[in-house]
Amino acid sequence: MDKLNNILNQLDPISLEEMDRVKLQNRTDTKFVFNADLLPVILNEIRDFYSVLEIKEKRTNSYETLYYDTKELRSYIQHHNGKANRIKIRFRKYIESELNFLEVKFKNNKGRTIKARKKTGSIETILSQVSKDFIEANSFYKGDEVLPAMWNSFTRLTLVHKTQNERLTVDLNLVFKSFSENTEKGIPHIIIAEVKQEKASGNSDFIKAIKKHHIQKSGMSKYCVGTALLNKNLKQNNFKERILKINKLKHA
Repeated sequence: MDKLNNILNQLDPISLEEMDRVKLQNRTDTKFVFNADLLPVILNEIRDFYSVLEIKEKRTNSYETLYYDTKELRSYIQHHNGKANRIKIRFRKYIESELNFLEVKFKNNKGRTIKARKKTGSIETILSQVSKDFIEANSFYKGDEVLPAMWNSFTRLTLVHKTQNERLTVDLNLVFKSFSENTEKGIPHIIIAEVKQEKASGNSDFIKAIKKHHIQKSGMSKYCVGTALLNKNLKQNNFKERILKINKLKHA
C-alpha cells in the first residue's frame, strides 16, 4: 500500500466539483481484472495523463454497498443467463464524502449503462416509500418485491483523464458479505478497473498501458461474482470462467 500511495501522491488532484464534467450517467463501461501487484506499475505508466480524485486529503476512498434483488434473485439469474436489458439496484455509501445514494443501473442491449440515482439519508435495509417509488419509476421491479441481498465493501481510486471525456475507477480490497447469512468472502488480490466513456474507444491511455501487460477486457459484476462466491449452490455455470480467473490470479 505504501508503494501505491507514493505513486498516487505524484498525480495531480481533482475535486468532486471538478469531476462534474465526467458524470457520464449514460455511458459505455470497459472492465479489466488483474492481479493487485500490477496496479502500482500501471499507475506509474499513466500518471501524466490522469488526475486523481482527492476527498479530505485522501486519494483512496472507501465505499459500502447494499445490493437489492428479488427473493428468487432475478437480477442475478438474468445476468447469468445473458439477458441484455437488465437491472441492478443498490444503495451506496461514499464514506469519506458522507454521501448515500440509491442507484438503479440499467444495462441495455446495445451495451450502454444508464444510471439513475437519488440521494438518501443512509443505506436503507428496509425500503422507504420514496425509495420504492424511485425503483418502480426507473426499473421493471416493484418496490415491494426487492429485498436486501448482499453487502459489498471496497476501496476505490477514481482517475479523470486530463484531456479526454473519460473516467477510470479502480477497485481494490473487495469484500462480499451475505445480508441474511453469516457468510463472507474477500478477494484482496484482485483489481477491477473500469473505463467509463461516452463512446467505447481504445484511444484511452489506461487501455493502451494495460494491453502492454497482455491484459484483455473482462466483464465482472461485483454483485454477481460476490453472490456466486457466497452461494455455491446457485446456478453459476456462466460465471465459472470469472471465478477460475479470480483463483488463478491469486497464485499468479
